[in-house]
Amino acid sequence: MLTVEGISFSYREKPVLQDVDLEVRKGEIIGILGPNGCGKTTLLKLLNRNLRPQKGRVLMEGVDLEEMSKRKIARQIAVVPQSNEIRFAFTVRDIVTMGRMPFLSQFQGESHDDMRIVEEAMEKTSIKEFADRLISNMSGGERQRVIIARALAQRPEIILLDEPTLHLDINHQFEVLDLVKRLSQEEGLTVVIVSHDLPMVVKYCDRMVLIHDHRIHALGTPQEVLTPDNMRAVFNIDAVLEHDTVLNAPAVKIIGSCNRR
Repeated sequence: MLTVEGISFSYREKPVLQDVDLEVRKGEIIGILGPNGCGKTTLLKLLNRNLRPQKGRVLMEGVDLEEMSKRKIARQIAVVPQSNEIRFAFTVRDIVTMGRMPFLSQFQGESHDDMRIVEEAMEKTSIKEFADRLISNMSGGERQRVIIARALAQRPEIILLDEPTLHLDINHQFEVLDLVKRLSQEEGLTVVIVSHDLPMVVKYCDRMVLIHDHRIHALGTPQEVLTPDNMRAVFNIDAVLEHDTVLNAPAVKIIGSCNRR
């Protein structure tokens, strides 16, 4: 579905990503993980042409993103950014309606069909009761659901989420990721999650990517990727992957830092 072929990217000649190859499969939830500063967010920006690779290319259904307009990309790929600070007095409905912008011409207003899609997006993310509330008056978890609803209103095939649980209380972290999992299953959405929160995200991913030293260090299922050696090399922790019998999902047990010895 979304294919990365040999991309490299640098900021002011400082390498961030080198020779990265990756295929994102239709309908999966794939996590891109690694320590802060390893290039996760840069890779996410390359996946929707917010940045352009200095080497290699990114393909959507076999078409190079360089050959697609920003509007066409936005109709297929939606982004939930790391920061959702909105400083203007917009209501929840205003924000979600912005997701229809890729489908409107410059002076065209929203149609009845557009507003139906907006209402559906709010319904699916359980924020319809807040539709007329100002976004500035909402909690972090509620606000994140609004931004996800805005992404849904784009009717994308792929949603890219950059640190979706950052700065959220633990209960809101579960709420957001449970929502993402449900939407992936019910809507057939392909989901790419960038995160440094290994213990939380592992419970939700079909496959995982570990980035280390500007390159993909490991790629596969959580069981294939999260070996003690890989977690030691990438995160500098002693940890093992177990099975959570309550959630019926993988669980990372962190023993401690490798520096504790």
